[in-house]
Formats: sequence, structure tokens, C-alpha cells
Amino acid sequence: MPREQRMFGLWPSPITSSAIAAGIRLSEPCWDTDGQTLAWIEGRSDKGVLVVQGADDRSTRDLTSDISVRAFVGYGGGDFTLSHGAAYFVGQADQRIYRQELAGGRARPITPAFGAASTPVVSPDGRWVAYIHTYEDVDAIAVVDAAGKHWPQRIGEGRDFYMQPAWHPSGDRVCWVEWDHPNMPWDGTELRVARLAFPEGGLPVVAGSDVVAGGPQTSIFQGTFANDGKSVLYVSDETGWGNLYRKDLASGAVTRLTEGAFEYGTPAWNHGMRTFSQTASGTIVALRQRAGYSTLVAITRNGDVRDLGDLHPNYTALSSPAGAPNNGKVAVVAAGGRQPGRVVVFDLSGEAPVHSVRRRADTETVPASALSSPEPVSWTSFDGEQAHGLYYPPASENFEGSGAPPLIVIVHGGPTSQVVAGWAAQAQYFATRGYAVLFPNYRGSTGYGRDYMLKLRESWGIYDVQDAKFGAEALAERGMADRSRLVIMGGSAGGYTVLQSLVEIPGFYRAAICMFGVANMFTLAADTHKFEARYLDSMLGPLPEAAAIYRERSPIFHADKIVDPVAVFQGEIDRVVPREQSDSIVASLKARGVTHEYHLYPGEGHGWRKQETIDTFYKAVEAFLKTHVLFA
Repeated sequence: MPREQRMFGLWPSPITSSAIAAGIRLSEPCWDTDGQTLAWIEGRSDKGVLVVQGADDRSTRDLTSDISVRAFVGYGGGDFTLSHGAAYFVGQADQRIYRQELAGGRARPITPAFGAASTPVVSPDGRWVAYIHTYEDVDAIAVVDAAGKHWPQRIGEGRDFYMQPAWHPSGDRVCWVEWDHPNMPWDGTELRVARLAFPEGGLPVVAGSDVVAGGPQTSIFQGTFANDGKSVLYVSDETGWGNLYRKDLASGAVTRLTEGAFEYGTPAWNHGMRTFSQTASGTIVALRQRAGYSTLVAITRNGDVRDLGDLHPNYTALSSPAGAPNNGKVAVVAAGGRQPGRVVVFDLSGEAPVHSVRRRADTETVPASALSSPEPVSWTSFDGEQAHGLYYPPASENFEGSGAPPLIVIVHGGPTSQVVAGWAAQAQYFATRGYAVLFPNYRGSTGYGRDYMLKLRESWGIYDVQDAKFGAEALAERGMADRSRLVIMGGSAGGYTVLQSLVEIPGFYRAAICMFGVANMFTLAADTHKFEARYLDSMLGPLPEAAAIYRERSPIFHADKIVDPVAVFQGEIDRVVPREQSDSIVASLKARGVTHEYHLYPGEGHGWRKQETIDTFYKAVEAFLKTHVLFA
């Protein structure tokens, strides 16, 4: 049937704000030591629920009905693990590690109620639990007995940050990633292997340790011991791309397992992140990513690399692979441009690998034909260099517009991050209403090699602003966007780019959506959480030497240049970008009579989790765009 002509932006859409709000967030699939029981975290509104699925693939149940599961070290993550028929998880309310038997019974804490914990990992014999602990901004690797009878003690201390602990198969060693300020984990980290001693009647202690990889200018991601215990596996970006390596623990010989312009790692913004795992046979199953698209690859013991993309053609964004300990199954969270997230299990043990869907994040009632499919795009920026991104064209089974569509440029956070070709409810919400969407992976983003990432050093507020601008112009020149109806939108670091764009290029965008955006670099450096306390050293320069740059790149000191309509959204209890940042910008807009809206959400932090917040947010944005873009 011919599609009805209707104005872009006013198409009736099957993607509703309430449906987006009702969706769940899937993360951290994990196998029990039986290799049959699988669990994962479901984010439901502002609650984290640990869900367990039995060996028959059908007995799915909520394990934590009365305790919300969520770790708060840094940006969170590393919420739980399974071992020997028990779950070990972090309670959101008190940040203690709890143990709960899968067979039944109530959860009981095994760590005391002070500080915060993350990433519990259980020793192979089930006796000990190592984890990340932080208290009064002092981080450490700690260990406690699995029954919680002893007071925990530190086995790794003295560095500013720790991440990704893992046990050796023999249980006599632990490895982890560590680093110090002013580095961020993608700048430079070290992989340490610690040898343990076991005093009678006490907890394990460190008998010695060595740094086995990494350094101040080399980032190590996810150290893990090989199944046979002879080597340690890790991702290093020493070649300029994050490749997988194996280091022999006896000889020290290092073997690079992957090559080419691909990323096998990812920025370690959260705890509990994984980009590779092992099956029982020793095969490494890893995520290979480039330019926002990822695929699974299998790396055998003899070094053969097999692309498993034919197993998942509709999944172009995968995360958190988890290999079962005694078979060939691998669980991942998988999504695609037109495919909402799922927990999927691939069984690689047979000659013909198969996969099964264990959980869906969405009802999946909207057909793919009604959704927008992301397209990789590139363009030349202001200085002649290339920038990249993903473009979502307007999509509908029933409607079409005439001419070029209005474009929403959505800037990712970080800023050391990227937009991937996975399920983007935000993009689909707008594209199915007749907007085009551009996600610029501006220079400084990840996924395009270390050199591309380093472009933003001391240039935040320049490359991100200009690459977004030139991307929008390039799409307009190609007939893919209406030059007179451009919108910029972003949260956190992306919100900063929104404000800085309004300052630097007033009038370029018809309107702007700013979510918890950074307005004052000085107060950000002083008030943000420990993880990012020195982030600006690389993005702008160290203080006090770079004070002039901080002032130049802080939108609040140039807010008088902002004249375009802007809607500001802020979480009241945001500890990363405190509400004072948004308050200050809104005060300037109000004093000067600039068209604006301010939406402050009680109980929300750095991003929205509550269903009612998500629902009202999308409705507010849509109404704002109708008023200031479509009908302006």
C-alpha cells in the first residue's frame, strides 16, 4: 500500500514513551559452577533484580525479590556472581555483599556495613570471596570467607583504583587491574598477579605480587587466567588497537592472539565489564568491534580465529560474554539496530553451533520493518580530518514526508565513549516519528583506535562541538537532513557539548535538549566523584596551570551567548554532575529571558531509572520539539 504523506516529526509511532519506560535493562550474564544454571541482572525502573534460570531453560525466577541489587563503586557494575549453588551480590541499600543459596533460603550478608563493594569473585574451591571495596575514597582489593565469619582484609592496596579481580584455577593466585590518578582506565593501567598464602584459621594473605602487563601509557582491560592455569589473558592497546594477549606465567613469554584494526577491549567505565571469556575447551570467545559494530569470534588454543558473525546476523552490538565452566556454551547480552536487547546463549560444542534466547528486554511487538536501521556515516570536519558516526533515517510502514527531515544530533556521554549499533530506544522514538537522528562518534570517541581517542586531549569543547556541527552540515548537503531544523541533544559530557555548541555557534541549531550537562569545569573538577576527579587533567589540562582553558571552555562564563531555545533536564541527587551545574545555566537563561524549560527529577541521579521519569521525559521532549522546531 502507498504510504500517507505527513509532516516529518508528526508521524504516529508504535514506540511510546510508556513502552520505553517499561523496558528492562539486561546485564552481566553469569553461569554457576555447574555450567547449567544461568543468572543475570534486570534493571526494572530503579530496582536491580537478580534473575536465575535453571538447567531446564524454563524455570526462570527472581532470586532477590526484597533486596535491590546494585553496586555503587564508581559508576557501578560488578553486581553479583554465582558459585557452588549460591549467589553473591551487592545490596543497593547498604552496599554489603550477600550470599543466597539458589536452592532456597534468605540472603545473609557476609561483609560489614561500611563503604561500598563491587565485583565479588569466588575462589575455585568456594571458600573465599575477593572483591573491590571503597571507603572514604580509599579503594582496595579485599577478601572475605564465603560464609562471612571473618572480618574482611585487604590483599591489594596503595593504588587509587582497582578493577576486575579474577582467581587462578588453583586458587593460589589472584590478578586484577590497577591504576592511579590522573589516569583514567583507558589512559594507562597495570595488570598485577598476586601469590597468596593461607594461614591456618585465617584469611588469605599476599605472599608476593608482580605487574605483568601495562603501564602509564598502555591500557590493560580484563585480566583473566587461562583455564589450564599456565598463562594470563588480557587486552592491551599497546599497538594502538585493543588486542588480546597471552602471557606465560612461567617463562614470561607474550603472544598476541589477535591483530588488525579492531577493538577487543572497551573503556572501563563500569566494574564487572567483560569483552572475552573461555569455554571448557579453552576456546576464547571474544567481542571484536570496530566503528560501532561488534561480532563474536572464537580463538582456539592453537591461535585460529573464527568469526561467528554468521550465528548472529541481527545482533550488531554484544556485551559481557560469559563462558560456561564445563561445556561449550557462551551467554551474552545481544542487540541490534532494530533488535532490542536479549540474553542469548550460543552453544559452540557441536559441529553446527546453535543459539537460544533466554530473556528479552522488550515485548518486541514492533516489526523490524517499522523501525530505523542505523547506517555508518563519515564526514570531513573543520580541519580536514575525518569524523564518524551512526545515522538513523526516519522510518515508518505507513507514513512518508516530503523534502529533508529535521535532524536530532544526539551527543554521547563520556566523553571517552562511543555510540554502538545496538538498540537505541531514543533514536527509534524520534526516527519513527519522522525525525532523522545522528549519533556523532566525534574525535575522542573510542572504537576507532587509540590515536582517534587521544584526539580530544586538551581539546574537549572543540572537536566534539565542531565534529557534530560538520556532521549535521554534511547530512544536510547530502539531502539527509533539513538544514533549517537541526536539534542538538545530549546528557552528561554530551550535555556539555550541547551547552558549548550553543555558546560557540549560536543560531546553528533550532533548539537544544540538555540533560545533566556540565556547565562549570572548575566546580566539576572540585565536586565530582573520585573516579573522574582528575579526568579533566587530560581533557583540558591540570589545574592551576590550565585555569584559563577551564574558564574559556566553561559554558557558564559565556552563558550570555546562549540565545537558542533549550530544555534542561536534571536529576536532583546526581553526584557526577550535581544539580548546581544545571541550576546555574537556568538562572542565566531566566535572567535574560531566553526561551527555556527546566525539569528537575526528584530521586534521580546521573540518568533516569524510574519508569515515571522516563515516561514524562520523552513526553516533555516531544512537546518541546513540536513547539520550537516543527511549528517555530
